[in-house]
Amino acid sequence: MTRLSEKLAVVTGAGAGIGRAIAYRLSEEGAKVVVTDLNIEAAEETAKQIIAAGNTALAVQGDVASSVDVEKAFAICEAAWGSCNLLVNNAGIAQQISFVDMKIEDWDRMMSVHLRGCFLSCRRAIPTMCKSRDGVIVNIASQLGQIGGVELAHYSAAKAGIIGFTKALAREISNTGVRVNAVAPGPINTELVTSLSEDWRKTKAEELPLGRFGEPEDVAATVAFLASEDARIYVGQTLGPNSGDVML
Repeated sequence: MTRLSEKLAVVTGAGAGIGRAIAYRLSEEGAKVVVTDLNIEAAEETAKQIIAAGNTALAVQGDVASSVDVEKAFAICEAAWGSCNLLVNNAGIAQQISFVDMKIEDWDRMMSVHLRGCFLSCRRAIPTMCKSRDGVIVNIASQLGQIGGVELAHYSAAKAGIIGFTKALAREISNTGVRVNAVAPGPINTELVTSLSEDWRKTKAEELPLGRFGEPEDVAATVAFLASEDARIYVGQTLGPNSGDVML
């Protein structure tokens, strides 16, 4: 498939899990992909596998909460191929902890990676996208931003913030031709989810109408759809590949 052959993509947190699956899928559909991750070895492995499949990618190390690192990723894209016209804000962290035990540093880091990271990348990408009237932004939220999660108050709050940010941004800039949407996955079989307790994962799976977690490729397919012209009238939406955990 080549429906994304005109896309120059920056995908954050693409060294593993959902981010890696997104980078693979976008490249398979023709996009050139800048793979960013805090772990440069992981980013390089993703890029290496994309290139081995005959597609195009570059790896960049960076912390999405750092404006310097964000600038570096976009500058590398511009120098190599041109201005980014597809941004996927995927980078994230998770921490299972009761609210009463949560430290200020835990809260601040969660907000910094998820919300500040999303803000910084959008802030860097949007002016050029609006000027060229060509751009798609997909923000990765979570179904826990819609329903909340036990011992995940800071994570749930950050993801809810991403959903609200997506809606506000879509209302503000859609008239420039730039589309902004979100994806709110349910539990997905990634290292981030398997880092949570076995009891949590067992209980959560039993709550799902499908009775099982999704795979990273399920989320990647949703992102590829939103990135394409097939989704040309989707604006400010939050799509939910979530095994039925949230039904809207």
